[in-house]
Amino acid sequence: MKLFILIISLFCIIQGALCATSELDKFERYQSLSPFAPIDLNDASYEDLTTKPRDYHVAILLTAVEARYGCILCREFQSEWDLIARSWNKASKPDELRMLFTTLDFGNGKTTFQKLMLQTAPVLLVFPPTIGPFAKVDDAPSRFDFSGPISAEQLYTWINRHLPEGPKPPLVRPINYMRLVSAVTILMGAVTLFTVLSPYVLPVIQNRNLWAAFSLISILLFTSGHMFNHIRKVPYVVGDGKGGISYFAGGFSNQFGMETQIVAAIYAILSFATIALAIKVPRIADNKSQQIAVLIWGTVLFGMYSFLLSVFRAKNGGYPFFLPPF
Repeated sequence: MKLFILIISLFCIIQGALCATSELDKFERYQSLSPFAPIDLNDASYEDLTTKPRDYHVAILLTAVEARYGCILCREFQSEWDLIARSWNKASKPDELRMLFTTLDFGNGKTTFQKLMLQTAPVLLVFPPTIGPFAKVDDAPSRFDFSGPISAEQLYTWINRHLPEGPKPPLVRPINYMRLVSAVTILMGAVTLFTVLSPYVLPVIQNRNLWAAFSLISILLFTSGHMFNHIRKVPYVVGDGKGGISYFAGGFSNQFGMETQIVAAIYAILSFATIALAIKVPRIADNKSQQIAVLIWGTVLFGMYSFLLSVFRAKNGGYPFFLPPF
């Protein structure tokens, strides 16, 4: 009886050792199926990979890339998932940190999808090891649900948060030579175009009158309250309650869109009148014509300034200044 018990014990020990060896070899066996790209799974291999004991991490992307399923996000993210797997598998990493990147398509894993009660895809599951130096007591997988397009960098950061502390392979995107060639070609074309057109373009760019006009328009636009309108989202005009339209808002801290344009036009006319009196009129050779020009531009300046003061009085009845005729 003692001999029989000893034989049975040895048999159990040998069988347990063989089972443990088989479990420990499972990682190498699956990794050899696809050294760099994600491993394609089915229902059986999913069950085999996720059963205990596990001495490795396994990330499983449950997806549906076939066109008949209509999952555009699945197809768009597949290349990003391949990039994550290649970056991990090709880089050097600690020997103890073992991880598999896998893909379970709906066409090959309908039973698994039903068991997990998944209604949408893609979904990422990261299973922790149950034995070894990085084993966790809670072996439930971490789940990432895709709410929209996501980059490989964003998902890789999330995966790293669920891995043990320590160095991990960086995510490396391959050089997009087509984009590089396109950028160089566009740059060379732009340089060539600028070289050819520079004799015609540079005089325009260096024109002082053009820059003066651009600066003046910008000053008039912003001093009249254009930025205020964009920030406050003010109405263009409002009714005055009597069937008419109010173009000016009461109070100095309120304004309408049309009011901004009217004030900008007033500022523009005042500016042009001042410029004409200061620059254009002195260049008139005929004295009589010069006097008429002074009278005209002086009248315009006086009238517009009088109208501007009336606008201020309309916005705030306590404003004390005015000029005739307004």
